[in-house]
Parts: sequence; structure tokens; C-alpha cells
Amino acid sequence: MSLSKLALPAVLLAAYAGAALAKPVTFACDPAHTHPSFAADHFGGLSVWRGIFTRSSCNIVLDEEAHAGTVDVTVDTSSVDFGVPKLDEHAQTKDLFDVAKYPTATYKGRLADFVNGKPTKVVGNFTLHGVTRPLTLTIRTFECKDVPMMHQYRCGADAEGHFQRDRYGMDFGKAFGFQMWVRLKIQVEAVRQG
Repeated sequence: MSLSKLALPAVLLAAYAGAALAKPVTFACDPAHTHPSFAADHFGGLSVWRGIFTRSSCNIVLDEEAHAGTVDVTVDTSSVDFGVPKLDEHAQTKDLFDVAKYPTATYKGRLADFVNGKPTKVVGNFTLHGVTRPLTLTIRTFECKDVPMMHQYRCGADAEGHFQRDRYGMDFGKAFGFQMWVRLKIQVEAVRQG
């Protein structure tokens, strides 16, 4: 048998082995290092109110070789925290998040626009207050590495997006001149599973 006839199966086998090793990897968000936060207008430019959600969970699937992946985030809306107890209570009522009826908000998307092996966007759908609409997040930073002090391999990111809350049925304050824009920011660290 000629050398060229032997080489072709070897190349095909090597390519198959490489493809088998380059499989998608699942990461689970670390709730102690993941904090969805937001900023919203108060009285038509009088001030900007900022808050966080203290309880959330997410899974990220990353295929570094294919430059692909998915993101699935769930936020407990009752964990909204402005740092002002009375405002936190009001935000949970029917005027805003209506947590009794809509206990969670979700975001499901795909990692996109990879540059130097790292995603720069998440293109997906955001569900808030029972309404689902497209929302693209811009990834400002993205890094995966071993973290020796935690004995874990982690991926971390800082992402942000913008939306109009009245498009999700949350128009409290609009009649008083409140602007409806919301800036959403998410800092996240996720731990490789398995």
C-alpha cells in the first residue's frame, strides 16, 4: 500500500479525534459572583435609580472551537434591591414587577460575533412581566481561565443592554414624566461543570 493511501485515513482519523475532543462545555453561574443590575429614570431626568437582583441562576454552553454557545438566565424578580426597603416593596407590587404573578424574568440567547475567540454579543429574547421581546447584549469583557485559589475553571463576562420597560407592560410613572428606558448590566462568573 502506498504512503499516500495510508496518509488519507490517518488525516481523517486525526480530524475526527479533534472534532470529538472539541465539544461544547457547560458552565453554571456562581451566584456569589453574578449580579444582574439595572438603572432607570426617576421623574424625567431628576435622578437615576439603580438596583440589583440578589438571586439569579444561569447556564452557559460554550463551544470554543466552533465559536458558538448559548446563554440561559433566570432572575428571581422578588430579589430586587434598590437599597431602599420601601422602594423594594413597591417594586414587587402590580405597579412594577408584580412578583406574585411574574416571579421570574428570563433571558435566552446565543453567543455571537466572536473576535479573537471571544464572543462580543449575545443575541436572544428577554422575558419580563410576561412579555417576550428580542434583546441583544453587548459583551464588554469575556475571559475563561483556571482560578487556582478556587480550584476551578471559570468563564467571566461583563455585558449590557438597553430596553424600554413600557414595551414589557411596566409603564408605572409614565404619566408623571418618567422616561421608560432601562440600562441592564450583568456581571457574571460561571464554573465549568464535569
